[in-house]
Amino acid sequence: MIDVQNLNFTYPGRLEPTIHGMSFNIQKGEVFGFLGPSGAGKSTTQKILIGILKGYQGSVKVMDKEIKDIGPNYYERIGVAFEFPNFYSKFSVLENLKFFGSLYAGRTENPKTLLEQVGLDQATNMKVSQLSKGMKMRLNFCRALLNNPDILFLDEPTSGLDPVNAQRMKELILEKRKEGKTVLITTHNMQAAEELCDRVAFIVDGQIKLIDSPRELKLHKGKQRIVVEYRNKGELMSAAFPQQGIGENHTFLNLIKEYSIETIHSQEASLEQIFIEVTGRRLI
Repeated sequence: MIDVQNLNFTYPGRLEPTIHGMSFNIQKGEVFGFLGPSGAGKSTTQKILIGILKGYQGSVKVMDKEIKDIGPNYYERIGVAFEFPNFYSKFSVLENLKFFGSLYAGRTENPKTLLEQVGLDQATNMKVSQLSKGMKMRLNFCRALLNNPDILFLDEPTSGLDPVNAQRMKELILEKRKEGKTVLITTHNMQAAEELCDRVAFIVDGQIKLIDSPRELKLHKGKQRIVVEYRNKGELMSAAFPQQGIGENHTFLNLIKEYSIETIHSQEASLEQIFIEVTGRRLI
C-alpha cells in the first residue's frame, strides 16, 4: 500500500534536511507505527504521505501512485486524524460530521453510528466548544472514518484519553485492521504501539534506525532468562534461571514444587528500553 525509497525533505529556508534517506514499506492490512521523540520527523513523513508537503526527493508511492502525481480522488480513499483536531467550535458534534461528510463525492458512513462506536452518542448535540480534549480526539477519529478509507493516518490516537476510552480506540483500530484497512500511527506512546502495531519503525533525527515487529524486538533484545518470586518461611525471595532448557532445570522444578510461587516472569525488554539502546535517545 505504501512504498517509500530514499526519501529526503528539507523545509524551505532551512539548510539541514528534516528527513534523510528514509526507506520503508507498509503492507495492506498492516498497522505500522512510527516511534520517536518530538522533532524526529514522524509528522513530516506523515504530511508527505498525505500530500501536504510536496517538495521532497526520492520516491513516495501510495496505492501504486507517486504522491507528487495524485489528484483529488486520493482523499476519497484516505482518512487522517491529526493530534490537534480542528473543528467548527460553534457547530454541534453532529453538524461538524455532517459538514465534513458533505465534502466527499462518494458514500459516507452514518455519523451517529460512528459517534456511538466511540462513546459520543450522548454528545451528538453538544457544541464542539463544550467538549473536553479527549472527546475531541474521539470525534476526530470519527471524522477520519467518515469516508470508509482504505488507509488511516493517525497522529497520537490515544493522546488525552482516559484508560477506558484509550482501550476503546485501540479496539476500533484493531477492528479496522481486521477489515483489511492499512493504518499508519505516529506516536511516542510505546505501550500503545506495542498493543497495536504489527511493525514499528524507530525514527530519530529524520532517519529510521530500526524496523521490526514489537514481539521480535522484545525477544531478541531481552534477557533470555526466567525470574521467579517465591515465599520462603514468609520472606519474599527471587531466583533467576536460563530460559533455555527450563523444563529440564531441576533447581527450577524443585523450587516451583516446594515453595509458594508469587510471580514468574520472562525478561523481555520493553520497547522503550530497546529504543534507548538502539538510538541512544529517550522518547521526550
